[in-house]
Amino acid sequence: MGLEDRDWWREAQRRRRAAGAEDARPAGGRRAGRTARRGALGIVVFWLAVMGLLYLAMQRVAEPKRAQVTADGAIVIPRHADGHFRVSGAVNGEPVRFLVDTGASLVSVSDGLALRAGLRGGEPATFRTANGTVAGTVVRGATVAVRGATVANLRIGTGLDHGRGAADDEALLGQNFLQQFDLEIGRDRMVLRPRP
Repeated sequence: MGLEDRDWWREAQRRRRAAGAEDARPAGGRRAGRTARRGALGIVVFWLAVMGLLYLAMQRVAEPKRAQVTADGAIVIPRHADGHFRVSGAVNGEPVRFLVDTGASLVSVSDGLALRAGLRGGEPATFRTANGTVAGTVVRGATVAVRGATVANLRIGTGLDHGRGAADDEALLGQNFLQQFDLEIGRDRMVLRPRP
C-alpha cells in the first residue's frame, strides 16, 4: 500500500463522515437514544436475573438438610455443605441441634441449655477441646433423643462453648450416645443403625 492509497482512504473516510453529518435526521437520533435505553435496561434485567438465580442457589445450599429414619429404624444424617453432620434432637426433652462429633467422649452442651434441660449439679471436670482446656461439669442421668432413638442415663458434659459464640441450643453428639449404634460414614451421609 503506497502513500497515494493511504491518502485516498483518508479522503474517502472524511467525505463519508461529512455526508453522514448532512443526512443526519433528528428521528434517527431519537431511535439511537431509545435503542441505548433498551440496551441498558436489558443489561439491568440480565444482571437482576443472574443475582436472583444466585440467591435461590445459595438458599438451597444454606438450607439445612434433614435426617431421615428408614423402615428398619436407621437414622440417615446427610453431610452439610460445611462438611459436618448435624441433626435435631433433645436433651431431657429440651430441643437441641447436635453437631455429630465422633472425637468427643461425651454428649456436651452449653450452660444455658443445661439449665433449661434441668441438668444441675454434677462433678467438676476439665475438657480438652480443639481450642484448649475448658472447665465444666459432668452431669449423670440425662436422656438424649435423636429422630426417635432415645438413650437414657447418659453422662453429659456441661459448660462448653462449642465454637465461641455458638447458639445456646447447639450441642455435641459424642461417643457415649453414638456407641449405642452401628455407625457407618459415607461420602455424603452418616448412618446410625440400632444394635440388636
